[in-house]
Amino acid sequence: MSLRIDQDHRRFREIVRGKIKQNLRKYITQGEMLGKKGKEVVSIPLPQIDIPHFRFGPKQTGGVGQGDGDPGDALGQGEPQPGTGKAGDTPGEHLLEVDITMEELAQILGEELQLPRIEPKGKQRIVSKKDRYTGIRQTGPESLKHFRRTFKQALKRQIASGTYNPKNPIIVPVREDKRYRSWRTDPLPQSNAVIIYMMDVSGSMGDEQKEIVRIESFWIDTWLRSQYQGIDSRYIIHDAMAKEVDRETFFRTRESGGTMISSAYKLCSKLIEEEYPPSEWNIYPFHFSDGDNWSVDDTVTCIELLKTNILPKVNLFCYGQVESPYGSGQFIKDLQEHFDDKGTLTTSEIKGKEAIMDSIREFLGKGK
Repeated sequence: MSLRIDQDHRRFREIVRGKIKQNLRKYITQGEMLGKKGKEVVSIPLPQIDIPHFRFGPKQTGGVGQGDGDPGDALGQGEPQPGTGKAGDTPGEHLLEVDITMEELAQILGEELQLPRIEPKGKQRIVSKKDRYTGIRQTGPESLKHFRRTFKQALKRQIASGTYNPKNPIIVPVREDKRYRSWRTDPLPQSNAVIIYMMDVSGSMGDEQKEIVRIESFWIDTWLRSQYQGIDSRYIIHDAMAKEVDRETFFRTRESGGTMISSAYKLCSKLIEEEYPPSEWNIYPFHFSDGDNWSVDDTVTCIELLKTNILPKVNLFCYGQVESPYGSGQFIKDLQEHFDDKGTLTTSEIKGKEAIMDSIREFLGKGK
């Protein structure tokens, strides 16, 4: 019985996984999961799944199983016609909320978008230490005393010395009988990564554009966290000036004024230089803007910062241009003119929520 329950549960999870995968674009577009995100689990509404159950109709009304009927006849009374039903006193059918781990969600995202596993570049590894119990020794703290080995040693000693009485089997360990767990400290390499999110919050970036950034950042974060043991996330907002903020401020800030993109790139470069040496960290800057910059001179400064200070140190630099009725959209053209998309820098035009899924594929499809 237990085996059959496990098989049924496994089959149900496969059905759920298939439904999530089938409707992934809808979830990404609508951002249904963002508000439900817990520490490791997210709840997803799945209205498409019909859990098997019995439906009972009125007695003695005919039909399959009750009197006459033909093969293929539908159970119950059929579907009610719109507008012909009366007010009832029974509960309706509700959405099925299914819990799924963030790791499973990342796997589904990777399968659907055909994202390759990320290979950490160079020797970007931070080494931590882990104690592992490996054997037994005769000395140690009482908290690590191995009771079974101690008892066995005392029994062997008493049998060898002839003091063991099978009719009165009392085993009294002495100091020489005590055995303790021994351990060794092993280095534990961890692939670590930092994601540096940058967003233009000038007057031309409205609430719709910021919502697109928020949804896309959630899925980028979900995938990268499935690839690394340790993730740092840093957030930079900018208009004519740049500043580092926390996650909530990043997504809720309403600013106005002009745009100077180089201010964000300078702050990003400073963070990398002071806190994230490329020899120890995998670095992923993501910049979102509507493509409107202050001047041609500032764009030249941005390109120089990318070439000399940022791109040589990062795994991947991603620029996402969110379409806005107020932005010029010129910046992505300037980047594409100076950089090859096959290199470390990747660009993506995000014309609306429907384009988020394709943008994620463009960013993460290189496996860097």
